[in-house]
Amino acid sequence: MSQVRFKSVKELEEYRRSLQSASGFPRLISISSASCGRASGALKIASAFEKSIKEFGLNEKVKLKLTGCHGFCQFEPDAIIFPEKYFYPNLRPEHVPLIVEETILEGKMIPELAFKDEANQKVYLTVDELPFYRKQLRWLMDFHLDLDPTSLDDYFRHEGFKALGSVLSSNKPEEILNIISASGLRGRGGAGFPTGLKWRLAREAKADKRYLICNGDEGDPGAYMDRGLLESNPFSVVEGMIIGAYAVGAEKGFVYIRQEYPLAIERVEQAIEKAREAGFLGEDILGSGFSFDLELVRGAGAFVSGEETALIASIEGRRAFPRQRPPFPVVRGLWEKPTVINNVETWANVPLIIRQGPTWFSRVGTEKSKGTKIFSLVGQVRYTGLVEVPFGLTLGEVINEVGGGPKNGKKIKAVQTGGPSGGCIPASMFNLPVDYESLNQAGSIIGSGGMIVLDESTCLVDMALYFLNFASLESCGKCAVCRIGTRQMVRILKKISSGEGEISDLERLEKLGWTMQKGSLCGLGRTAANPVLSALGYFRAEFEKHIVDKECPALVCQKLIAYEIEPEKCANCQLCLKACPYGAIRVGTDGAPVINQELCTRCGVCYSTCPPQFSAIRKVSWKSLEQNDDKRPGGN
Repeated sequence: MSQVRFKSVKELEEYRRSLQSASGFPRLISISSASCGRASGALKIASAFEKSIKEFGLNEKVKLKLTGCHGFCQFEPDAIIFPEKYFYPNLRPEHVPLIVEETILEGKMIPELAFKDEANQKVYLTVDELPFYRKQLRWLMDFHLDLDPTSLDDYFRHEGFKALGSVLSSNKPEEILNIISASGLRGRGGAGFPTGLKWRLAREAKADKRYLICNGDEGDPGAYMDRGLLESNPFSVVEGMIIGAYAVGAEKGFVYIRQEYPLAIERVEQAIEKAREAGFLGEDILGSGFSFDLELVRGAGAFVSGEETALIASIEGRRAFPRQRPPFPVVRGLWEKPTVINNVETWANVPLIIRQGPTWFSRVGTEKSKGTKIFSLVGQVRYTGLVEVPFGLTLGEVINEVGGGPKNGKKIKAVQTGGPSGGCIPASMFNLPVDYESLNQAGSIIGSGGMIVLDESTCLVDMALYFLNFASLESCGKCAVCRIGTRQMVRILKKISSGEGEISDLERLEKLGWTMQKGSLCGLGRTAANPVLSALGYFRAEFEKHIVDKECPALVCQKLIAYEIEPEKCANCQLCLKACPYGAIRVGTDGAPVINQELCTRCGVCYSTCPPQFSAIRKVSWKSLEQNDDKRPGGN
């Protein structure tokens, strides 16, 4: 950590040049050690490298870095060896001595430990070769490969705070507003509101104080884009907020992060403290006369806190209840003062735009959606993780080329974008470009960036029920339309998934969803019905199958399925019989186990217990079981 306190832009640039001119290490080992990497054992890998480097006497020749998220989360813990950028996935401590001996000392890649593509069995040696990275445009995430997120000096080497220096030395606030507007940057947190316009409205609002907020209250299931950025490059968010404060005329800002992100909180606290010690926060920043400071606020984890006015209430110390808009926060926000709220990714883009220029940023994307967007690509796809792609890339390219297409030989059915507030888009529409307008027209949203791939093993009724139940539990309950509407929709979906639904229930769902969209107080209620309405729009036949035929095509809905043992596959190990919590499995007349369907609760314990080499227990439709005389409840 640098102990230098910079009093001018000139001092900062001189210090940066001294860092960049200093002789570096010929080799760098970068270990992905954000939350996902640590959960996979990254710290054990780092310890093993430290030990081997010491044993081989390489302390003066090799630099070991614990970096942030490399993006390819499925294959963590991973290590990247520079300068070749050799990529070693799914490392174990016993692999490390061989890597040090062969790769660090000899410069040779070890093919046996390299990444092998499941589809073509091809071995890829470097990061740049990997299909997962090839279609991406990693303007933000490329820093994560070799940046120590706790080191201010390392951030300086990566041009950190250069944008702030240029702003304070040569730009007026109005010029910054014009640059952000010209870039076409839109909010990356959901609605996609133009960032430059939001900043301008706050600056032009008549008030004696203005505030900034970084919304890091990321609560979508399966989404972790903001966490990845905060854990991997927190200084970029801090720098972006300082620039935004200069443009808007704010003297105080808040970074709001949910308590469930302990590593992100730790990294941001460190970044704020180090930035303050170096003179980037506080009074008279870099001798410019401009003053601004940041404070971290921990959220309690309520999903509704992601809504702007609820977020403001939480920071003020009140319960996270949304309020009616207008007035909007840019006019009357935190403590009744004009407030700019942008999410983590939006703030992180600001230094890039200032350094590279608005034309550079706007050259990528579509007419109305500029730049790149980070998505958490998860679900039934071969390669999962954080991906950064240019706007305009199609859904099919993201899923099939970056994500490697379907896994386990199954067919992809749809993709859910935008989390609980988003919608379900069928595979037949995967030629759709990824941008705000296209996804909105398809009945979904980009949201903060969740992208869940669904294959034919996914039941759309069950998926809609999951997201609606989540929204119902997270509803603050302030407005009756959302509070009652979500509960009623959950009740109807449960009826349908249990085979008790009626065709008229589909119309009720649509009417309830429309009412919630029009009458809810905040964005949570207005978008909560999107997963149901989009699923009904594109997969109505699947809902009707549950109602009319009492069948779940994906064999997911518990009350519409049954389990049966295939005698020809059964090894008679009787593990299922011992595991069944209800005593529903007994030994048949032929000595093999048989499921008593009258006692079976369809809990699935037997299904998960059966050894995969046998797979002797299968799911079947309850209706088909009833129609088979030999397998009716109580049959042998």
